Amino acid sequence: MTCVVSVMKSKSLRLGVNIDHVATVRQARGGQQPDVVGAAHAAIKGGADILTVHLREDRRHIQDADIHMLKRSIGIPLNLELAATSEMVNIACSLRPQACCIVPERRAEVTTEGGLDVIGLADQLKPVIEALQNKLIEVSVFLDPDNKQIKVAQELGISTVELHTGRYSLQTSKTLVNQSLNELTESANFANQLGMHVHAGHGLDYENVFGVASIEVIEELNIGHSIIAAALFEGLENAVLRMRNKLLAARE
Repeated sequence: MTCVVSVMKSKSLRLGVNIDHVATVRQARGGQQPDVVGAAHAAIKGGADILTVHLREDRRHIQDADIHMLKRSIGIPLNLELAATSEMVNIACSLRPQACCIVPERRAEVTTEGGLDVIGLADQLKPVIEALQNKLIEVSVFLDPDNKQIKVAQELGISTVELHTGRYSLQTSKTLVNQSLNELTESANFANQLGMHVHAGHGLDYENVFGVASIEVIEELNIGHSIIAAALFEGLENAVLRMRNKLLAARE
C-alpha cells in the first residue's frame, strides 16, 4: 500500500465524501463492521472537507444511529441527504446537521436517478425548506442542469444548488461528454449569476472528475461510490487523498 502524503486542501473547491456504501457492506451481514464512524475519520485524514450521508426511507445503508454518532464525533460539517418527507424533516430538525440536501427518492431505485422536480413540488417543498432553515440548517436541492428548475429553487429561497452529474458520468463518446459538460457549465454559471452557491455530484470518479472540477463557480463536489470502491484496494484515507489531488490539479 502506498504511503499517505501530506494533505493540501483547496480553498476554492471542497470535497464532500459520501460514505453510504461503507454502511452498505455492514448491512449485508449486520453487526458493526465496517465501522461507519471509523470510515468517517479515515476520510477526514485523507482530506475530506465535508462528510455526506443519505438517510433513506428504507434504511438500506445509513441508519439513524449512524447520523447521531457522526454528528457527535466528526470535526467537519455533516451534510445529510434526505427526501422531502415529514419523517426525514423531523429527524434533520432534531439532529441539526450543518447542511441538508433535498433529493428525490424512490424505493425501487438502486441509486438516485435524477434531479428533484422543484417546479412540480414547489408547494410541498416550501414548508420543508422553511422548517430546515428555521433550525439554521443550510438547505440545498439536487437538480438536473435545468435553468428553469434552478430559477424556481432560487425563488423558493434556496441558496445552494447541487447539480446532478449522472448524465455526464455515463457518457462514453467525446461529443456527448462535451455536450453534457457544457450543460453543467451553463447551469452552474446561471445559478452563480442568481447569487446561489453551486455544488455538484453523482457518478464522479477519478477519470471524469477533472471536467466538472474545472468549472470555476462550483464550490463543492460530493463523491462516494468511486472513492469507496478504490478504498477496497488502497485504503480509504489514500483513496480520498487521491481524489483530493485530482481536485487540486483541476484548479491549478
